[in-house]
Amino acid sequence: MNCVKIVSCLKGSFCHLRLVIALWLCSYQNVVALPLLPKPGQIPSTSELPSSPNSATFQPIEISPTMIPHYPFHGEPLPPMYPSFPKTYDPVLTGRCPVNFSVISSITAKTASDCTQSLSTVVGNVICCPQFNSLLHIFQGFYSNHFDTLVLQNALADDCFKDIISILASRGANSSLSSMCSVKSSNLTGGSCPVKDISTFENAVNTSKLLESCSTVDPLKECCRPFCQPAISEAALQISGIKMTLSDNKNIVEAPSEIDTLNDCKGVVYSWIAKKLRFEDANTAFRLLSSCKVNKACPLDFKQPSEVINACRNLAAPSPSCCSSLNAYITGIQKQMLITNRQAIICAAVFGYMLQKAGVMTNVYELCDVDLKDFSLQGFCLPWWSSIWARRVLASKLTCRSGI
Repeated sequence: MNCVKIVSCLKGSFCHLRLVIALWLCSYQNVVALPLLPKPGQIPSTSELPSSPNSATFQPIEISPTMIPHYPFHGEPLPPMYPSFPKTYDPVLTGRCPVNFSVISSITAKTASDCTQSLSTVVGNVICCPQFNSLLHIFQGFYSNHFDTLVLQNALADDCFKDIISILASRGANSSLSSMCSVKSSNLTGGSCPVKDISTFENAVNTSKLLESCSTVDPLKECCRPFCQPAISEAALQISGIKMTLSDNKNIVEAPSEIDTLNDCKGVVYSWIAKKLRFEDANTAFRLLSSCKVNKACPLDFKQPSEVINACRNLAAPSPSCCSSLNAYITGIQKQMLITNRQAIICAAVFGYMLQKAGVMTNVYELCDVDLKDFSLQGFCLPWWSSIWARRVLASKLTCRSGI
């Protein structure tokens, strides 16, 4: 009997010991070791240096739309840059366009995002319209993958164009993109270009050179030393059947009808490029080419600045009336649209030339403290030194215009 008691006691002690060890191990796992600070003058070893944390340590922060502050001015339209979530719905399609639009959904989604109702009115020239044109080129290239032509017939182009507009509008895009970007369904037909089928195009054009030039567009070099743009122009000229006249080492197309034909053929070339490239690569290339074209001209509409001319003519010192009329005029044209900084430089030069042509020979930009940000809305985000740089640019533009 005593032996049984001893055995049961030992057994209980052993179980108790196992329980204590288990609890101790669990508590040991929750212990956090405190780092030992090195003594002064002691250089820590490589093993003691801290290592970068595991990526799994930090989880992504979820941001709910409810976290966006409510716009305090009730009853007034939201600012263009205010975050909003446009309502989406199922588009009503014609059913006569033989294209699976879901395949190019990534490009249509980007276009709808760049052409929202609120943003398109201010960034149409810079962002929305270039992306919309890129979508149409990519759509043509996607269509040509299933047919032997690089363009669409007139009736089919009308139906597909309506479907594209409906899809974009259902995702929150501006429903008047056609008029805003001056694009019609005829842009999908190739217009007056004589070459529209794939086989004739590839026989007439050096396609390997064209693809090599435009498969990857350099965002830094293309606008200054174009590589893809000349290749597109050369291919368009080859399929247009237009004979160029040589004058002063420059090729010149004189007839307006020939210019239209050349532009229509460029659309066919874009369609072939879109056919050969991935959707995202083609979209990137087309957007870069558009940015080069956009930055070559001023898109603002300058009305006759009569008040500025009358207030600033024969001026040698700063004048409150001159600067007031000048700032009021610039504020008015600034509200037309959002432009790039390069466009702002061109617009400033154009406006300065208008003033000089009307007899305002004084550098009113310098006198009235006008710089680049006054022509470009996004210029307010530029650093402080941009104002100094902008004034120098504007002053140089005025000096070049006046011949001083």
